[in-house]
Amino acid sequence: MARRRPLNPLNGITLEMMLEQLVAHMGWEAMGEEVPIRCFTHDPSVPSSLKFLRKTPWARTKVEWLYRNRQKEMKLPPQDETDD
Repeated sequence: MARRRPLNPLNGITLEMMLEQLVAHMGWEAMGEEVPIRCFTHDPSVPSSLKFLRKTPWARTKVEWLYRNRQKEMKLPPQDETDD
């Protein structure tokens, strides 16, 4: 019998990928309004946000929630597209 895995819409998507796509779609200011954490509102950057979110499970959960809720609105590039 094949082993069944639960469906996870975030499977294969890293936290860094989520942040980059959210910043491109919404911008830091809108992200800070949706998820009011200091790493989004004061001198935001992907590296500082990653550092904070990796240490703070409740904040990471909120960012994952935001990503899942905005995923349909975002125009994501095809996964198999290569840069030429």
